[in-house]
Amino acid sequence: MGEKNIRTTSGIEIRDVYSEPKTLEQPGEFPYTRGIQKDMYRGRMWTMRQYAGFSTAEESNKRYHYLLSQGTTGISVAFDLPTQIGYDSDHEMSEGEVGKVGVAIDSLKDMETLFEGIDLQKVTSSMTINATAPILLAMYISLARKQGADLTQISGTVQNDILKEYAARGTYIFPPQASMRLITDVFEYCSKEVPKWNTISISGYHIREAGSTAVQELAFTLANGKTYLQAAIDKGLDINVFAKRLSFFFNCHNNFFEEIAKFRAARRMWAEITKSLGATDSGAQKLRFHTQTGGSTLTAQQPLNNIIRVTNQAMAAVLGGTQSLHTNGYDEALSLPTEAAAKVALRTQQIIAFESGVADTVDPLAGSYFVEALTDEMEQAAWKYINIIDAKGGSVSAIEEGYIQNEIAGSAYKYQNDIESGERTLVGVNKYEDKDKEGIGPEVFRVDDSIRKVQIDKLNLLKAERSNAQVKVALENLAISAKSGSNIMPFILAAVEAYATLGEISDVLRNEFGEY
Repeated sequence: MGEKNIRTTSGIEIRDVYSEPKTLEQPGEFPYTRGIQKDMYRGRMWTMRQYAGFSTAEESNKRYHYLLSQGTTGISVAFDLPTQIGYDSDHEMSEGEVGKVGVAIDSLKDMETLFEGIDLQKVTSSMTINATAPILLAMYISLARKQGADLTQISGTVQNDILKEYAARGTYIFPPQASMRLITDVFEYCSKEVPKWNTISISGYHIREAGSTAVQELAFTLANGKTYLQAAIDKGLDINVFAKRLSFFFNCHNNFFEEIAKFRAARRMWAEITKSLGATDSGAQKLRFHTQTGGSTLTAQQPLNNIIRVTNQAMAAVLGGTQSLHTNGYDEALSLPTEAAAKVALRTQQIIAFESGVADTVDPLAGSYFVEALTDEMEQAAWKYINIIDAKGGSVSAIEEGYIQNEIAGSAYKYQNDIESGERTLVGVNKYEDKDKEGIGPEVFRVDDSIRKVQIDKLNLLKAERSNAQVKVALENLAISAKSGSNIMPFILAAVEAYATLGEISDVLRNEFGEY
């Protein structure tokens, strides 16, 4: 061993040299370490997404049409904070937040505008929404019906992962048990009515953004996934059916080989978890995942450096076998991405896909002494966390106890200390800084506060034009369903189609379930 002690960001020691790995299974074979398809990107390129949503539905619709014209192959919708936590734009809690970190959606009318001119049967849509996921999904399904789409053919993903909200992000509304009921109701409804829809995107992304290590992201995400599996099984659902529609959402940071090993270990571990819970269908054992490059790795200092960071992270995601990828704009440490930054981010994916050659063969790093050993070590470290969580009774208990939050907080604290002490180098931040900072920042994108008045005017018009008697009946039926324990999705759909607002529907559920 050399004199210098080198470790990954998760603390795994890097040896000077590695020995030949064990015999490898083939791609597309259990436990899918090398990829879930035999031909991977030779057969189908990953979906190239750009996460976008800001201001009003009209403005976001223009950005979606622009991105589709530039070659993006999937739409990823960002919602503003009031939408995420179940408040209409005219609610006092919405002041100052309408349209700021995503698009404001108050009703089915806004959803109709958001996707105007976009055929939902021809695109895949990903919606980053959790506490109000059943409501936004109902709006999407209602819009697809209006377009005359075959619901058995529309595809996409709703994040719908509330456990990581309690652990890392904070946009929850209801108590954990009520939230788990809503999630499993979505599983059940979609398995029958919208069978190609991914009913949950179990998210490690926000766990990592909150400050976890790569190993913690891997462990806590899979532990949450295991909890969702068990909740659905307890509801009487067939794991061989519903588990096929579960997907994952991982972060990708700068330590190139650690990230690749994380993705390879995740597939292997999920295959074992699903098998242990009774999955016999290969489709139910395969971990499919979307990747977003690391938002917290972007720097406001020397922002053009972020193009290199994003490229490095995107390449790791591809070599790790992602099914879908979003690349961040270089200016996102300063604001929402400008149109120019969004184009560079998309072109980064296209250059990797069509010029680099890394997509020409399956799992090109397989057999690397280093990558195989690191995959094993990442897996072993993650199982240790999962075993602790299992001993506490699963993710819900571990979150209620504060265990997962405390582990993330400890890692975030260490990371910040390492930057401030100089032990960890951030180019342009604590090393190689620019003395002259004039003129180095790009143009920033701002959302005007007047957006709230626009949304309030639309809400007032909607309430004047709709049948308020029909809305009243739909909301009363929703309350009865929430009390009875029947599947709630058909009643949310009926309320949405009567043009009840997101806030009105959320308030009914608040009254029945309480707030956490």
